Amino acid sequence: MKKRIAVLIPCYNEALTIQKVISDYKRVLPEADIYVYDNNSTDGTDKLAIDAGATLRYEYRQGKGNVIRTMFKEIDADCYLMIDGDDTYPAENAREMCDYVLNQNVDMVIGDRLSSTYFTENKRPFHNFGNVLVRGLINFLFKSNVRDIMTGYRAFSYEFVKTFPILSKGFEIETEMTIHALDKNFYLKEIPVQYRDRPKGSESKLNTVSDGVKVIKTIMRLFKEYRPLMFFGLISLVFFVLSIIFGTPVFVTYFKTGLVPRFPTLIFAGFLLIISILMLVCGIILEVVVKKHRQLFELILIGRRNEENIK
Repeated sequence: MKKRIAVLIPCYNEALTIQKVISDYKRVLPEADIYVYDNNSTDGTDKLAIDAGATLRYEYRQGKGNVIRTMFKEIDADCYLMIDGDDTYPAENAREMCDYVLNQNVDMVIGDRLSSTYFTENKRPFHNFGNVLVRGLINFLFKSNVRDIMTGYRAFSYEFVKTFPILSKGFEIETEMTIHALDKNFYLKEIPVQYRDRPKGSESKLNTVSDGVKVIKTIMRLFKEYRPLMFFGLISLVFFVLSIIFGTPVFVTYFKTGLVPRFPTLIFAGFLLIISILMLVCGIILEVVVKKHRQLFELILIGRRNEENIK
């Protein structure tokens, strides 16, 4: 049976580049269905996408995460190729990325910009710093080695798309995708892709400060949800160290003199120790819950595979 490929292009005011993007991906993936999801553009992006031969749909809730949520919900395909409409990613890698999904059972192929031309092409130094910071944080917290966390150039399997619970509304969606794939042990593959900066006149919709803060908050939230023992264990350790710092002088004085002259300090140290124990217990309980959730997720995947085999 012929495998279906869907090219998904979330767009917001990309009139300058959208027709070229559609044309490029039609050329390299002529059998693919190309979907442009317009996210309240005001520059005629939607009309240009129709003229270029793409299937146009709309998402009126602002934010890239909202667009991708709707895409994943509405489109059925064997392979999904997600790209941006700003012509920063080369179409030449599209076939290779789709082949990994269709022929080698890869669940998510990541177009890795940071190992090629990103740092020389991208003229926004704070974006470069942010990419490196996010990569370092996630690889440290989740014991991984993903080279490009925030790229918008990815290919997905049907299984990943239909089992990914999207919570983010904006540009932090790529971070959420990566963490979900790492936590659920999906098969990831990275390939270096050439990155080119936006053409003159095309403006990035990413706000370095506000969207950067959202990404960091998303990492911390997902760290708490996916690695609760480590998260609450670190908090527990901080309170334990503080309790030792405040309590040690009191006990030293007691063992020397047999007196406890600073009861408030002793009470405060005991209070810190109780908080430390509570944080550790919370982490242990939530870690068990998360482990059970992973087991349930695996059973759901097995059930979906069995249903597909029967069909």
